[in-house]
Amino acid sequence: MPTTTVAPPSGAGTSRTGAARLAFLLLAAVAALALALCASVMFGSRSTSFGEVLGVLRGTADPNVTVIIESRYPRTVLGVLAGLSLAVAGTLMQGVSRNPLAEPGLLGINAGASASIVAATAWLGASGATDTMWWALPGALLAGVLVHVIGSAGTGTSVVRLVLAGAVLTAVLMAFIQAVTLSKPQVFDSYRYWVVGALGGRDFEVFWSVLPFAAVGFLLALALGPGLNALALGDASAVALGSHPGRTRGGGLLAATLLSAAATAAVGPIAFVGLAVPHVVRALVGVEFRVQILFSALLGPTLLLLADVVGRVVMRPTELMVGVVTAFIGAPALLIAVRRMRSTT
Repeated sequence: MPTTTVAPPSGAGTSRTGAARLAFLLLAAVAALALALCASVMFGSRSTSFGEVLGVLRGTADPNVTVIIESRYPRTVLGVLAGLSLAVAGTLMQGVSRNPLAEPGLLGINAGASASIVAATAWLGASGATDTMWWALPGALLAGVLVHVIGSAGTGTSVVRLVLAGAVLTAVLMAFIQAVTLSKPQVFDSYRYWVVGALGGRDFEVFWSVLPFAAVGFLLALALGPGLNALALGDASAVALGSHPGRTRGGGLLAATLLSAAATAAVGPIAFVGLAVPHVVRALVGVEFRVQILFSALLGPTLLLLADVVGRVVMRPTELMVGVVTAFIGAPALLIAVRRMRSTT
């Protein structure tokens, strides 16, 4: 009696192939982050070898080498925190607004942090990275809350109103910043270093101070994954699926505000990470938001740490601030995003 082979359902092979591809990409992303972490502690004005790094970890390295490598630990962990926060916040902003050009700066967070630092430096004597962080954090959070309150006024949260509120608040705060810095040169000297964005010159105290805000924002982002998936289909479809578009938008904006405020307070307003990384992630893994958030949390720190390494080695013995390097990287990403938008309209 002849035997026949029953083929699996057509979707089964495709599903297994997709899962295998996703697992491979996840391993690749983890490996890339591990390499970026190694590069961050190895390279600087004086490069060290991987063997010397292992020696420091084992406690057998030369004391001078130990001091050099351990001095790079704070900027490395801050790079991880800031890169994760900015990339996930950008993913949330683009998902909530359904605008591929959205990024954390639309919430007025950068301007709020900057204005708070300028005011504290001018009239309260704030100085140093720790003081700057403590004053940047409430300013960033307050700006995000104001934008959300203005954008939610009336019949519910409107993406257009949110963007307009962010633009108006940013314009007002930037005018205030210019007025103060032009009239007080000593404030300008302090502000110009912070406003570019840098990982150096900070210690672990800054990291531990902003970590709770970033952690809450990230956990909230993970919880919003299913709601963002439904929201991508449109408000009517989201409601039909049992989702609450208003709550999803509000939660997404809150999470993006917490993440962006933590990153901006810790390292300054670093541009383009929140814009470029979500585009790369969508091209790799598709539109499922839980997967996007996971990969953004891996690729964001990788991009920021590698940009910091480039800034340290390209102009030895001096260094370029990481905000300058990410601007060079992010500008082409913005152009590519605009071209993709034009090709789909």
